[in-house]
Amino acid sequence: MDLLDFEGEALYFDDPPPENVTVLLAAAADAYGQGESELPLLQAYFFAPEHLMVIVALYRFFYYQHRYPETLIVAERALTLVGRRLHFPDQWSALTPDDLLGENKPMSLIRFYLLALKGAAYVCLRLGQLENGKAMVEKILELDPEDRLNASVLKNVLDEATRLRLVVSNP
Repeated sequence: MDLLDFEGEALYFDDPPPENVTVLLAAAADAYGQGESELPLLQAYFFAPEHLMVIVALYRFFYYQHRYPETLIVAERALTLVGRRLHFPDQWSALTPDDLLGENKPMSLIRFYLLALKGAAYVCLRLGQLENGKAMVEKILELDPEDRLNASVLKNVLDEATRLRLVVSNP
């Protein structure tokens, strides 16, 4: 299984949302510089709570605003939505390499799921939830042993932070 082999598959943004949601997403983008994007994004979410374009827009908004608790909620929502589409276990921690296999499982969605998990891991690390973030990174590396998604970079940062913390606390 190659996580980079999704040529010809539809990506999350290839499925346009309803017109009213498209208008709200555009309004949010236009209002970002004035700090008025949140309301149209939330309205878009109310109209299309399962549309991945809306989920990605919300994730990016909260992330770039450094609102990490909200970012994590949105990342978890993405995992739930995509996990359901792929018939994955309800908990990411129960996912096995065998769960990734199957003809009806588009690689683009599997990749989206794993990247959402990687995003959640990063946000957990930013929030100081090191054990949860570490578990997520280790799960990604278990599912992506070739490290196509570069989760080892997060693992290296986490390992170095842990090492430095031990050095500081044990002079």
